[in-house]
Amino acid sequence: MDDVLELSQASLDLHKRERLKRTEQAMSKMVDTSEVAMALSLNALREQYGASEMALLTLSGRLIASSHENPTILVPTPTDNYIVQQVRQGEHYVGLVTQGEDDNLSVQVVVPNALGRAILLQAIYPTSANIAALSEKVQAAYTHYKELAYLRQSLKFSFTLSLSLVLLFSMLTAVWVAFLTARRLAKPIANIAEGTRAVTKGDYDLQLPVPKWRDELGFLVESFNTMTRRIAQARDETARSQRQVESQRAYLETVLGRLSSGVMAVDRDLALRTANQAAHEILQVDLALFSGRPLAELAAVSARLQQFVDAILEPLAAEGGEWREEITLLGDEGRQVLLCRSTPMSQPDGERSGQVLVFDDITALIKAQRDAAWGEVARRLAHEIKNPLTPIQLSAERLRHKFLKKMEAQDAKVMDRATHTIVQQVEAMKQMVNAFSDFARPPDMKACQINLDALIAEVMDLYRNSVEGIELSWQLNAPQAQIEADPVRLRQVVHNLVKNAQEAVAGIEGATVEISSQEKMVGDCRFVELRIIDNGPGFDADILGQIFEPYVTTKVKGTGLGLAIVKKIVEEHGGMIRAENRTQGGGCMVLRLPILGECICLINDKKRSDTA
Repeated sequence: MDDVLELSQASLDLHKRERLKRTEQAMSKMVDTSEVAMALSLNALREQYGASEMALLTLSGRLIASSHENPTILVPTPTDNYIVQQVRQGEHYVGLVTQGEDDNLSVQVVVPNALGRAILLQAIYPTSANIAALSEKVQAAYTHYKELAYLRQSLKFSFTLSLSLVLLFSMLTAVWVAFLTARRLAKPIANIAEGTRAVTKGDYDLQLPVPKWRDELGFLVESFNTMTRRIAQARDETARSQRQVESQRAYLETVLGRLSSGVMAVDRDLALRTANQAAHEILQVDLALFSGRPLAELAAVSARLQQFVDAILEPLAAEGGEWREEITLLGDEGRQVLLCRSTPMSQPDGERSGQVLVFDDITALIKAQRDAAWGEVARRLAHEIKNPLTPIQLSAERLRHKFLKKMEAQDAKVMDRATHTIVQQVEAMKQMVNAFSDFARPPDMKACQINLDALIAEVMDLYRNSVEGIELSWQLNAPQAQIEADPVRLRQVVHNLVKNAQEAVAGIEGATVEISSQEKMVGDCRFVELRIIDNGPGFDADILGQIFEPYVTTKVKGTGLGLAIVKKIVEEHGGMIRAENRTQGGGCMVLRLPILGECICLINDKKRSDTA
């Protein structure tokens, strides 16, 4: 730029010097001293030297003459005062000036007269349009370059700042676009993660928003929503099925719980699966403790359950069809008869999954049937035997009265012994017939409100000094207990039980008989309990469960109807009686009668009997 500018200036200076030389030549040709002559030669000089305008001026700046290539322009280009002042001092002036509306560049030359005359010649020469334009462009470019060079640091800072801002904006835009893209990509994944956590917590009703873009993530979200809907439907179906199963189970448990028959379900491995309340009560064991365990483990509880397990394991293990059998269990409380039935359980596909065992305690039923049969036998025997006994006895007494004194001593002795035997046996038969009558007689009670302790005390006063060698004691702890009973028949019960206890300890050193009473509460039943305890040999284990049955006795002269009659009287009063052997030796009779105004303890209520 410097070289170009210097070249352009050198060219322009050359151009100006050439114009200055022409102007000086023109000034030298003005030899005529008159102003008129100089004015006339001025136009010719202008045309000769190619000036566009020439003017003669005085040193004071007054116009003497002028010539212009355009005749219509009468006023020459004015000369600045500083130019006139410079020429006065003897120096030439060469400069550039713009003319016209197009601002054309021209060379202005002002020279003084070399002859010392006080005149000035001003000539204006047009320059080439290319030189002017190129000069202006070079000058403008140089000036602009200088400005840029001067503003280099600020421009660099501006450009750096601008580019930095553009870069920062681009980076922010890229980050923003990246966040938008990542959010668009990550939001469905985050929704799926949130939905997965909700599913792990059991919320299957959550539906994720489906993205607008139909891409792989959108397909994944739709698949997740479809999965949760299906899981929710399966959950609802499972819940409905479970409610139905629970309803059926509750219904089945209610039905089984109200059954008097024991029901047990076992699987194919003979492990107990479930049992109803009646099974617990009949077997007198908490079967819930053996749920999921083999039935064989029940045998370790007691000898009675050992008999039960031995009786049912073989038919259950056979996995045949239905099985039905009556089994008898023997224990300390007597004999228990169970009627058992089993049937296999089948799955919908026909495969067997176990068996159901149903059993009923028919001990009381058998006893009732036996008692009814014995009652009918006793009634008929009493009727058939009692009629001929009185004539036999009267005939024997008549023979004795009529012939005993008339016979010889030897024959009289035989007659006396024979008739005495007949009368004695007839009396024994009458007692047996009366016992038959008492056993078969329907209840004819005259019940009233009585105090059991007072009644027992009255009976015990009769036995205070009855048998020597037997210590009789009683402890009555239910003075307020009032019962409704027939005092006559109840005294018969107490007499029979005390008499049996005395006979059991007869001939034993240190024989004792203890009678005690107390109030008890079992479940919703409040009753008074009477115990007659002796230290005798106790009851034979073989007949302990049959001791209240007719004609079951261990006495040599016993009829076997005493305890049967006692049991019948107790049951007529709504009570119960049982016999048991004491661990320290001896036997015990336990009699329970309901207190007046309380519940009636039925002897056939197995639940209360077992609980008591």
